[in-house]
Formats: sequence, C-alpha cells, structure tokens
Amino acid sequence: MIRILVYIALVFAAAAGFAWLADRPGEITLAWQGYEVTTSLMVAAVAIAAAFVLVAIVLSILMAVLRAPRLLDGWLTGRRRDRGYRALSRGMIAMGAGDIKKAKRHSAEARKILDGEPLTLLLAAQTAQAAGDGAGARAAFEAMLPESETRLLGLRGLYVEAERAGEHDAARHYAEEAVKAAPSLGWAGEALFTYQSSAGDWRGALQTLGSNLQAKLVDKTSAHRLRAVLLTAHGLELETGSPHEALAAALEAVRLAPGLVPAATLAARLAARQNDIKRAMKVLEAAWKQEPHPELAEAYLSVRPGDAAGDRLRRAQKLADLRPTSPESAFAVARAAIDAREWPEARRALSKLPESGQTERYWLLMAEIEDGAEGDRGRVREYLGRAVRAPRDPVWMADGYAFNAWAPLSPVSGRLDSFEWRTPSMALSEDPRPLLNLDLTPAAPVTEAEEEASPALAPMVIEATPAPKMPVNGTETPKSPPLPLPDDPGIDDGRPETVDRLRLQ
Repeated sequence: MIRILVYIALVFAAAAGFAWLADRPGEITLAWQGYEVTTSLMVAAVAIAAAFVLVAIVLSILMAVLRAPRLLDGWLTGRRRDRGYRALSRGMIAMGAGDIKKAKRHSAEARKILDGEPLTLLLAAQTAQAAGDGAGARAAFEAMLPESETRLLGLRGLYVEAERAGEHDAARHYAEEAVKAAPSLGWAGEALFTYQSSAGDWRGALQTLGSNLQAKLVDKTSAHRLRAVLLTAHGLELETGSPHEALAAALEAVRLAPGLVPAATLAARLAARQNDIKRAMKVLEAAWKQEPHPELAEAYLSVRPGDAAGDRLRRAQKLADLRPTSPESAFAVARAAIDAREWPEARRALSKLPESGQTERYWLLMAEIEDGAEGDRGRVREYLGRAVRAPRDPVWMADGYAFNAWAPLSPVSGRLDSFEWRTPSMALSEDPRPLLNLDLTPAAPVTEAEEEASPALAPMVIEATPAPKMPVNGTETPKSPPLPLPDDPGIDDGRPETVDRLRLQ
C-alpha cells in the first residue's frame, strides 16, 4: 500500500513539473565544437527524462544478464526442493495409510533430496519402527541428537525404543537427559518420576515430583498425596538407622495427607520411641478423625508399651468417642475389652454394630467372647460357622490382590500409591476365588492343662497351607489363601469336622 502511494506521488510530481514547464515556455541553446543546437525547454525536459529511462532499462538488462546464473540455479534448486517436499508429504501420507513399502521409498527419496531436513529423519524413524527395524529407528533418532532443534524429538524416540526393548536403564537415561534439556516436558518428568519411585530412589523421586509440580505437570492435590507416600516410604527406610530423620519425614507426610494410615502409624511409633507420647497420640487421633482404621486403633492402644489391659481399654473408649458411629470404634473397644477380660463390655461394644456390620471379624470376636466368658463349645462353633459365611472385612489391596500390610509400591505393577483399604470382591465362580489374608499360621502347642481348662481350644488349630508367593521389592510376600465360597458344600452349618479347620483368632 505504501509503495502504491509513493508511486502515485511521484507520477503526480512529474505531471506537475511538466505542467509548470508548459506554462513557462523558453529556449535552450547548446553550442559545442562548432555546432549549435536550439530547442524549447519542454522538448529538452522530455529528452532528459527519456535518457534516464533508457539508462535504467540498459542497467536492468545488464543486471539480469549478470544474475542469470544465480537465478537459474535458484529455480532449479526450488524445483528440486519442491520435489523433495512432495516426496516427504507422500511418505507421510503412505505412513498414515499403513503402506510401509511406499513410505520407505518416499522416505529415501526425501532424505536424499532434503539433506538435513528434520522431517526426513522423523519419517525415516517412523518407517523403521513400523517395519520392526529397531536399529534403523535408533539410528534415525540418534541423528537428531546433535541439533538443538531436534534433540528432544530424538530423546523421545530413543526412550520409546528402549522401553520397547526392555532396556530400562537406557530409557531412564534418556528421560533424565530430556528433563535436563526441558524440565517442563511432560513425558520426561513423568517417566523419570516413575523410574525413580519404582527403584526406591525416594530422594530423587521427591525432587522430580517438586519439579513436575513447578512445571504444572501434576496438580497440587495429587502432588501432596504422592509426596506424602514418598515421605512415608523414605521414613520406613530410615526408621532403624536414622529415627530422627524418619520422624521428620513421617510428620511432614501426616501434614500433607492426614488420612494416610501408614504415615500416621509410623509417626506415632517413632514419636513414642522418643518418649513423646502426647505427640504420638495427637497424630493418631487426627488420623482417626479422618478415617478410622484398625491399624490406627492398634497403634493407639499400644502407644505406651507395658500398659495394663485396663488402661488399653480406657484408651480404646477414648478413641471411640472421637468417631462413635464408626464400626471400627466398636471393634477397637471390643478387642481391648476382650484383652482385659471384660466380657460384658465387649458384648456391649459389638451390640452397637448394625446387621450390615456383622462381618467375619464380628463373628470371630463373638466366638472369642463366648469361649472366654461361657466356654460354650457349641455356641463357639456356631459363631465360627457364621464367620465363614459372613461378609469379608476390608484388607490392603493393590491391583486386585490382597496383602498383609501396606507398601508404597504395588508388587504387581510397581505403581506408586496403589494400595487401597477396601473389601475384596467375592467371585461368582469357583476359579478364580477371592483372596483374603487370615494369617492362618499354626498356633503354639496347647498343654494338657490348658486343654482341660478350655476344651474348646484344643481342636481349633489348623495347619496353614503354604500360599503362593510373589516378589515385593526383591522379597517374597505371601498371597492370601483362597476363600471358600458361601455355596461350597464343605461349609454350611458349623459341623465339628468343618469348624475344626479354623482356629480362634
């Protein structure tokens, strides 16, 4: 637009100049070498203008002749470049359509013509991956590393190839390099965090989690939860060698996730060892208010070692007052009352449970109360039979498996924070059957005097069938034994030959 305005202004100026000369006529005389030329002022002006135009045309022709080789080379290069981009485009289309043979042909042509073009390397890597040529794909991605423009793309491709080949050390290396180059890169931050946590590198995982939070790769709530789990795992690792550092980690975990039961029990246990009973009880009470849990109750009752059974019962009643409507409160009081041999108090606590709360644990406690208070063997068998058919109690579960204790990582998938406290699902067919950790270990031998004093105890010991084991962070952790189905003909009415397979918990 500006050029058009300038051109119009110049034309207007020239027209105005010629009009001005036309209004003021005159003559010009040129005498040179005996020749004399006389002409009007207007003719002279037109001649001068024509001379300037002629000179400009001659100069343009000379410049075009001088630039002709370069222009020809540029034209040929442009045609070649266009042909290369057409080959690249067709290769991408063939790759998307799944025509690997055609994609490879166009990829070779594009790479030959467009030497150094990043997209040609990407197309070559994709065709190699589609053809199952891992070495070719790695070579293409490695060729991207020297250039800053394609370095992250090369690292991403090498990471994927290492993952496919099961080379986890190499994959972690590429993820670390990508994080160093671009801390806000999502896949790299998540991959590095996963590798660090699965390897038990809690310090490194905490640092990476902070970087991911700063880069907004994870929301604040999830980051706090994951940090609490990592701190709990780190505290468990340091519990024996560095209890003060472990306590600091556990307390921070409790602050970030007050309802994380393993963090609360760890903090309470470490605080109690340092004779800080008040802090230990405060931590457990805060966690109990969030969500009552049997492990919290056990830790609260044993917060001061050596207490009498009556003191434990009073402490259980205090804990129950914090959440009086929770079934766990009734179970905690009943357990403490049984230990104190306060049978009426134990019955009263369990009587507060609704019918939906009469789970396996309820009937096992009722059987224990009946055995201790009355010694009615028939009633004990009845309660044990009901326990077999009663709904299951919640257990620690991860990836569909039940475990004896919480762990920061799933032994099945290696995923962080995968353990949940929930009730196992009942199977509808005989195989597979649900798993439940009942801790059916053989009891200590019963003396003849004990057997005479309590005949109901003598036949209630079973031999635990060895359960299958699975690795947990390099160790073996037993799975729960399969639970019989309620409709199994082997369990129904509390017959002696059936009930004698259980022992009183």
